This record gives sequence, structure tokens and C-alpha cells, in this order.
Amino acid sequence: MASKVFRIFFLTLLLLASPFLQVVRCQSDADVESEDAAVDDATDLGIVGEDELDFGDGSFSAAPGVDTVCVFPKNSARLVVAGEETELLAGIKNNGDSSLNVIAIKASVHYTFDHRLLIQNLTAQAFNNGSVPASSQATFPYLFAVSKYLQSGNFDLVGTIIYEIDQHPYQSTFFNGTIEVAEAGGFLSIESVFLVTLGIALIVLLGLWIHGQIQNLSKKTKRAPKVEVGTKTSDASLDEWLEGTAYSRSSSNKSKKKK
Repeated sequence: MASKVFRIFFLTLLLLASPFLQVVRCQSDADVESEDAAVDDATDLGIVGEDELDFGDGSFSAAPGVDTVCVFPKNSARLVVAGEETELLAGIKNNGDSSLNVIAIKASVHYTFDHRLLIQNLTAQAFNNGSVPASSQATFPYLFAVSKYLQSGNFDLVGTIIYEIDQHPYQSTFFNGTIEVAEAGGFLSIESVFLVTLGIALIVLLGLWIHGQIQNLSKKTKRAPKVEVGTKTSDASLDEWLEGTAYSRSSSNKSKKKK
């Protein structure tokens, strides 16, 4: 009897615990599947972590029969915001007889007036499975970000793609042109704020000058004309003509009364 009760209690405990066991198993299976999918995606893309890059200080020549091209997708103006990632596509066409293997893409920022003045070496991006057979072409994405402290203006960007043919390293410049760098945090820069402030000050000064000119004109127009007050002169001919009339007699009477 006691063993029967124990078996019933054990079965009940298993039934109650089975949903939790199933959830844990499903979660672990999902984690494994997500990790496998991430590994598969990384293998398909052929992108290697940045810590694994080591090209040394050497530079290589370009292989004959290899052409490159560069496209800024959805950014034909080549406007780069400082501190934010920008994407470009590096295309390579293999016109040779042997297959080539793309190793990495790197880039650097220089002053436009002198390429010898280096501003920044951008992060290099390495690739696995970047094989391009003969008479074929392929496109490789490259994400880069200039320093957030870089001032706005025009700079030259030099992009290089590194590859190997028959275990011999080569490199080709796929882009060597000007980009426009804008400061992060809005469209207003220090220069634009200064220009806007200067413009407002000039407009205020011009308004004050016009206001003063209008006030001067109004004062001149409001001035009353001068009236000259002098001694009254009598016309002798008029007096002679009025002599003997009532007007002359009233005038003589007024003069006598004043005396």
C-alpha cells in the first residue's frame, strides 16, 4: 500500500515537472540553433573579426587584369558624418586566368592638398571565402567611420583592396577621391553658427540705421514755416484814397482817444 502511494506520488511529480523540463530543453535547443545560424551567416559573409588582421607595413603592387570600382549606396554626395558608420561597396573584376582570393579592405583619410599628410587610418575589414574566379566579378561591403573629432570639410579617402593570386599578395586602389565630412549632432557647425550670428547682427544694425534716417526725415517735415513779424507800414496812396471817408474818420477818432 505504501509503495503504491509512493508510485502515484512520483508519477504526479513527473507530470507536474514535465512542462518545465520541456521549456528548458526548448530554450537550450533554440540557443544552439541560433549559435549555429550565426556561425553559418558569418561563414557565408566571410567577414573576419578586426583583431585577426595583420598585414604588416608592406605594400603590394596591383595584379594585371584586375579592375576595381567603388559605389556609395544611397549616398551619391559622399557625405560622411563624423563618428558614424558609412557604407561603401568595393567591386573587383578578375580578367585574369587564375582565381583570386580577396583578403581584406582598408582605407585612410588624407588632406586634399597633400596625400602625404595622413589624418586617420580607418579600420580594416578582412574576409574569408572571398574567392573570385577567373572572368568573374564580385562586390564586397566595407563599413568605416571617421573620428568624431574630425572637423567638417573636404578630405580625400583612399580605399585599398588586398587579394592574392597563386599565394602571391597584391593590392589595388578601388577609390581615391574626395568626401565631405559633417559634424555630428545636427546640421549646425561652429562656422555656420558664427555666420548666422554675424548676419543677424548686420541686419539689426541696418534696421537701426534705417530707423534713424526715417526719424530725421520726419523731424524735418514737421518743422513749422517761419513767420516774420515787423512794423506795420501804411500805404500813402491808400490813405489818400480813403481820406474823407467814414474809415478815415473812425481811424482819426481812435487815434484821438488813445491820446
